[in-house]
Amino acid sequence: MSLPIAEILLAGPRGFCAGVERAIDIVELALSVCQPPVYVRKEIVHNRYVVEELRAKGAIFVDELDEVPDDATVIFSAHGISPEVRTEAERRRLRVIDATCPLVTKVHLEAVRYARENYSIVLIGHADHDEVIGTLGEAPDRIHVIASAEEARKLQVPDPEKIAYLTQTTLSVDDTRDVIEALRRKFPKIVGPSRDDICYATQNRQAAVKRLASDVDVLLVIGAANSSNANRLVEVSQMAGTRAYLINDVRDIRREWLAGARRVGVTAGASTPEVLVSQTVEALASRGVAVREVHVVEEDVRFALPQELDEIARERHVPLPSRTAMRQSL
Repeated sequence: MSLPIAEILLAGPRGFCAGVERAIDIVELALSVCQPPVYVRKEIVHNRYVVEELRAKGAIFVDELDEVPDDATVIFSAHGISPEVRTEAERRRLRVIDATCPLVTKVHLEAVRYARENYSIVLIGHADHDEVIGTLGEAPDRIHVIASAEEARKLQVPDPEKIAYLTQTTLSVDDTRDVIEALRRKFPKIVGPSRDDICYATQNRQAAVKRLASDVDVLLVIGAANSSNANRLVEVSQMAGTRAYLINDVRDIRREWLAGARRVGVTAGASTPEVLVSQTVEALASRGVAVREVHVVEEDVRFALPQELDEIARERHVPLPSRTAMRQSL
């Protein structure tokens, strides 16, 4: 791009989280041990590059189960599904491999528990997001979806003495805090999960952006437009007073964004592969430009694979490759 950039700062951590790595591994392993075709309901994670790479390897992506033939293998995405979808899969005798992130499953289980105890449940999140749609399906008659402190102040429930809240895992930590505070002011008896629903990766990536924002003139966030956690990274930077732009990949960068910028920050949402970060840095870094990583925390989280993969491998008498061996260019 031949711009007068003096330094590029890379946020750390950035990119793939454990739930995304697990979901991608599940699809790749399923392609290696299952009788084709292998279907995936919805985008396995919200990133076009990842989806296209898996499609090229043989995965067939569909929007709904009615596009999947009876008795076929179908993988549920990392964002989770409603009980209605699971029931439909069972009725159709589909072979299901569930790639739902364990941290999303935790929120589903909390919703089920509160519903059984006759609580009104406030789900803080975006109503059109796949994760929220799945969680809402656990108790649609009891769950109220809100996204702001203003909505919290206007909320009415049958019994203000018996109310609980849950949150979408990929929201802004600061925004969620404001909504929860508004709920607590209006409903002093409200209860919540024993541990914050915002996932560790979301919090870590937002913390890295906060640290980076004060040191750069502009921040580029690599991620999909429908990626909640990537959009929140843009918002976190803007709240800190630093211009930020969301890009799918290097082709989306506009020269005017970087005009006069001496130090440029780069980060990536939790569904974004590192190859897109490398391509962006390559395009920005002319000769002599320093590239420096700014780490706020190291991550070592890893989630186990679903048992269904082992069962399928045993049935077909094929070895299940190790996850390390399956790791490709994504």
